[in-house]
Amino acid sequence: MDIILKNVKKKDFPVLKSLAKSLGFEIVKEEKPYNPEFVKEILEAREELKQGKGIKMTLEEIDKLWK
Repeated sequence: MDIILKNVKKKDFPVLKSLAKSLGFEIVKEEKPYNPEFVKEILEAREELKQGKGIKMTLEEIDKLWK
């Protein structure tokens, strides 16, 4: 049986980990990495902004884009 705990506070994790260990449970931390292509796009966009390739828009202009 698998049990998944969500929204565990950092201060509570050692207690839960100790309890699980004393009961013989196995703790597996699953990390879901970001899609590498997505990360690449974000990093490239940040670099372009540093190089001054971005544009500034007003809130009204942004509002018009999705209407």
